[in-house]
Amino acid sequence: MTATTGSEAVVVDSSGWLEYITEDLNAAGFVPYIEREAAVLMPTIVLYEVFKALVRKRGKTDADRFVSEAFRHILVPLDEDLALASAQVSLEFRLAIADAIVYATALAYQATLITGDAAFRDLPNVIIP
Repeated sequence: MTATTGSEAVVVDSSGWLEYITEDLNAAGFVPYIEREAAVLMPTIVLYEVFKALVRKRGKTDADRFVSEAFRHILVPLDEDLALASAQVSLEFRLAIADAIVYATALAYQATLITGDAAFRDLPNVIIP
């Protein structure tokens, strides 16, 4: 795990966004990465996963609050290049599809991945707050 400077891009994965939006136990660990001036990239798979989880577990109000926050950041769609890179990342690091898309996005944009997910624990350029 490495620290980021205030100016480099980060990708916050679904676990981090869920902690932050629901003000869960580790929410404070994600605040410096989400509430920053520098680029926060959001893969569209994260938008999907977090919105779905929030609607199901907390209701539409929290989900809408998340979407409002999400649109303040840089959304990164899954295009053909990123899809192929994600497949390679999945094979190389044995990651599930969503995790591979998130990690491939971070790699493609030379960003640090901020996550609460132990599946990323030993990968380069990952911070688990």
